[in-house]
Amino acid sequence: MRGTSLRSNALMAPAVLWLGFLLILPCALVLALSFFRRGIYGGVEYVLTLSNFAQAIDPLYAGILLNSARIAGIATAIAVVIGYAAAYAIASAPRRWQAVLLFFAVLPFWSNYLIRTYAWIVLLNSEGLIPLILRWIGYPGEPPQLLYTEGAVITGLVYNYLPFVILACYAPILRLNPELREASRDLGGSAIATFLRITLPLTLSGAAAGAVFVFVLSIGNFITPALLGGGRFQMVGNLVYHQFLSANDWPFGSALSAILIAIMLLLLVAQAKAAERASGTARSESHG
Repeated sequence: MRGTSLRSNALMAPAVLWLGFLLILPCALVLALSFFRRGIYGGVEYVLTLSNFAQAIDPLYAGILLNSARIAGIATAIAVVIGYAAAYAIASAPRRWQAVLLFFAVLPFWSNYLIRTYAWIVLLNSEGLIPLILRWIGYPGEPPQLLYTEGAVITGLVYNYLPFVILACYAPILRLNPELREASRDLGGSAIATFLRITLPLTLSGAAAGAVFVFVLSIGNFITPALLGGGRFQMVGNLVYHQFLSANDWPFGSALSAILIAIMLLLLVAQAKAAERASGTARSESHG
């Protein structure tokens, strides 16, 4: 047993070191910098202060954070609805087609994030494909402004993070015992009632995991708002980027980053607790 434990620890050591140096240590440095203050000419003065966190809750910056959470929440809701429906359709398809459909679902990940975002610029600009289609079908007047809008930002976020939701929802839907749905239909339950009372509650953990992925990645995103929003929609990710690379205020940027990390951890803990509770409920119902 001791030899097995040593071998297991030795195999885990590279991954632990990798995570420690490239994830935990940088996050710890960011957290530490958030408690110091910016120098007069930039840089960091190693004087302990909480002013960075007080500045972060200033109405100006708090408004940016809340607006970022709102945009991320809308993108998350749309991605969960579309992703769950797509995952349900894939899981309901014949076995021989499921791998093919999953391949197409994750195919966007094979290209660079910037390329995928620039593709939406080509589609949404005034001379892009979508306005041309609107003109071709006889849209009266000039097509509406699609690029550099909040809708363009949300569209880019949904498109780029939708595969996470599909993959997160596909596994629990596929594992769902079909006899439960058959029993519901045999007892007179309609298709909608069966979905709402059987399928959705037993697969909600996958949707919750996908929602956390999309929300966490969206609220800290700075590339999509910068490119598809044209800089008109300031999100907290853009604010952090500006503090580090333009304003040279690393302590304030670190405080904003620490707040984002805290939000991420809270969401992950809540999702894990909800998944554990759902798993316990499912086990008790199966034993019952």
